[in-house]
Amino acid sequence: MAEKKADGFLNILKPPGMSSHDVIGAVRKVLKMKRVGHAGTLDPAAAGVLPIATGQAARLIEYLELADKTYRAELTFGLATDSGDDTGEVTESVTDFTMPSKEEVMAALQKFTGVIRQTPPAHSAIKINGKRACDLLRQGVAVEIPSREVTIHAIDLIAYKPEEKKILIDVKCSKGTYIRSLCLDIGAALGLPAVMSFLVRSRVGDFSLTEALTLEELQERGAEAILPPVEFLNHLERYDLDPSREKAFCNGLGTGERRRVPKSDTLRVYCAGDFLGIGRYDRKTQEVIPAKVILRQAGH
Repeated sequence: MAEKKADGFLNILKPPGMSSHDVIGAVRKVLKMKRVGHAGTLDPAAAGVLPIATGQAARLIEYLELADKTYRAELTFGLATDSGDDTGEVTESVTDFTMPSKEEVMAALQKFTGVIRQTPPAHSAIKINGKRACDLLRQGVAVEIPSREVTIHAIDLIAYKPEEKKILIDVKCSKGTYIRSLCLDIGAALGLPAVMSFLVRSRVGDFSLTEALTLEELQERGAEAILPPVEFLNHLERYDLDPSREKAFCNGLGTGERRRVPKSDTLRVYCAGDFLGIGRYDRKTQEVIPAKVILRQAGH
């Protein structure tokens, strides 16, 4: 089974100053395609890895968003804004304070590793009753966002800059983590207002910054830059289907197999080495149900 070249993923380096939606518009123009989507919105001021899906692979975006992410962030102490970054309105400013020691900073960072609760910023794309929180704020509507559990796998202190009242950190985290909120909470743990003053996303699952293409590079390479989607779904457990059940799976039927109980419920499904799509394991019926079938053979 051959995959269509137009159905796949792009690893794009989003520049600061562009919204994720702007990048989608630029990609559509370059590839002359309508069906283009992105995984994991980046704030306009932020830069870094923005996974993009084209054609049929756009149906897989929700599974890309399950992958862990890595960020490099600069945190500035002594300042707070309504947005949590340095583009917002200043809500608090402290100039006469002693910068926490490097040891104090490192101790505070360790408090935020593991499973934590955080409240996403109101200036975000989180939807409240179907509308984005940031849009509601612009309309003057009060927004209250509930806290959520996220996982911080690791925080590393990359640079300690006491003269500038700044630190630089690398954060490896789960889906749904807001680095702006994390910076605010780190500041609070040290008794100081804080903002995220710079952000680069260096990894989303198997999409890395070192391999990301600028929009100029995409312009040069065009559709040749589109990558096979299966290469970027390795964060999902693999399930190999019995060939006798392939046609049923591709036609939307459960596999009826009870050969193996997967560890997770969301699976990338293969048959005879070919990627078929995404399956969901039903623990009640003990079979794999097709969620998104991407490839179909003639006659299926």
